[in-house]
Amino acid sequence: MTSKKEQTAAEKPKRRRLAASSHTASEKAQAVLAIWTERVKTAEVMRTLQVNYITLQQWQERAMEGMLQALEPRVNLADGAALSPRIRALLDRRQQQIGKEKLAKRLEELAGVAPEGKTPSDP
Repeated sequence: MTSKKEQTAAEKPKRRRLAASSHTASEKAQAVLAIWTERVKTAEVMRTLQVNYITLQQWQERAMEGMLQALEPRVNLADGAALSPRIRALLDRRQQQIGKEKLAKRLEELAGVAPEGKTPSDP
C-alpha cells in the first residue's frame, strides 16, 4: 500500500529541461522584432521556437542592451584608456553589488554591538 504523497509524486509528470538554445542570432533578432512590432504574439513565438517565456525575455533584454550599446558614441579603444560600454556596465554592476554586500555586513556588525533597547535615533 502506498501513501497519498507517494502516489501524487509518482503521477506528476517530470519537467523536462530544454536543451541549450540552438537558435541563431538572426532567428532570435527576428523573433524579438516580431514581438516588438506586434506582428505576432509572444505566445506564438514561444510555441514556434519552442522556448519558454524567460528565455524570450532574456533575448529581448539582450537586444535592447545591444541597441543601446550600438548607439553609444564610439570611443577609441586602441590606446586601452577607455573601456567598452559593455565592460564598463558590467564593472559598475559588480561594484554596486560589492558595495551592497559591504554595507549589509557593516550593518550586521553595528547591530551586534549596539546596546539593546536603544535605537540609533534615540537620544
